[in-house]
Amino acid sequence: MDWQASARRLADEVVRPESRWWKPIASTPRHLFVPRWWERSAGGRVVGDGAADPGAWLATAYANDTVVTRIGPLHADHAEPGTVASCGIPTSSATLPELVVTMYRHAMLADGCATLVTTGSGYGTALACARLGSELVTSVDVDPYLVKAAAARLDAIGLRPHTAVHDLTLAPLPGLYDRIVSTVSVRPVPAAWLEALRPGGRLVTAITGTGLILAADKAPDGGARGHIAYDGASFMAARHGDDHDGPAPSDAVWEAADGDGESVTTSRYPLLYVPDSWAVRSMLELQAPGIEHRRRRGGHSVWMAHPDGSWARAQAAGSGMTPTVHQGGPRRLWDVLEAIRDRLNTAGELPVYGARVTITPDGETTLSRGRWSAVL
Repeated sequence: MDWQASARRLADEVVRPESRWWKPIASTPRHLFVPRWWERSAGGRVVGDGAADPGAWLATAYANDTVVTRIGPLHADHAEPGTVASCGIPTSSATLPELVVTMYRHAMLADGCATLVTTGSGYGTALACARLGSELVTSVDVDPYLVKAAAARLDAIGLRPHTAVHDLTLAPLPGLYDRIVSTVSVRPVPAAWLEALRPGGRLVTAITGTGLILAADKAPDGGARGHIAYDGASFMAARHGDDHDGPAPSDAVWEAADGDGESVTTSRYPLLYVPDSWAVRSMLELQAPGIEHRRRRGGHSVWMAHPDGSWARAQAAGSGMTPTVHQGGPRRLWDVLEAIRDRLNTAGELPVYGARVTITPDGETTLSRGRWSAVL
């Protein structure tokens, strides 16, 4: 299999030839880290098998895209051929190479930096090893199978970082580090990271439910100071067991969202599906965390629902038209969204990107820009 040519094309797509990241991308056999994967199909996601279709394997592995390897508790490595996952959300993946490099660049990895990374498929760990040397890299994941599989695949190409099965959000972490780079999202920043970060060290992660990358440097008081990058990124949330176990809107809430509700109004703005706008999505998640969103593909309806029983449904007659909004439950979710869109319309931007970040030693994380602030 001529994977080298595919890896070089990927490197050319992601970075310039003189970049220090070109060689790690061009020399890392990404396909070895995703021998099986979940690919989109009409009924959900179906298992892709590299050994059965080498052409699809190369095309999938060397695209600058995220490759989903686990849905709910089921890893593609363990799924029967032809298995279709019609429900469940992704719980592990090989992050798109361009975003992995973006996170490492925000971390300002430098020669000699002892670096903690998240495992997942192991591909991001491989890039860090190729850049820094295996002896400086520690890779952790809460999932024993992911750590075992990644370690074996890394070893097969001569890379032997330190690996550990560990919940990244809990102390003590397995060492002290100059850099911590997490390609799973958290909210807030775990105090365990601050304890494991050496003076002057840097941590980089994303905030759960948002499109925000946070970079912060260890401060003398044991906390950290930094900023929200202008790059956008969205990562799976850190999990603490076999599947994501956070609260979710019940079926009863989604069923209620198809009803009339207690409030019926006309929106001031054209219909918006919140996940399509990272700035709006991020601002909404900071103000009202935990909202889930749905839409009817090919139609002009969107739904919002929260575990507390609040919901909203907006329906428009056509593209670009203002919708009729039905709301119910203890809060009016669409009103919160409308206030954010008012701010965007008035100021021309939202304050989330470019915000200052202040983290206390116990992990309380505050974002601020101008008169606006939010505590995670």
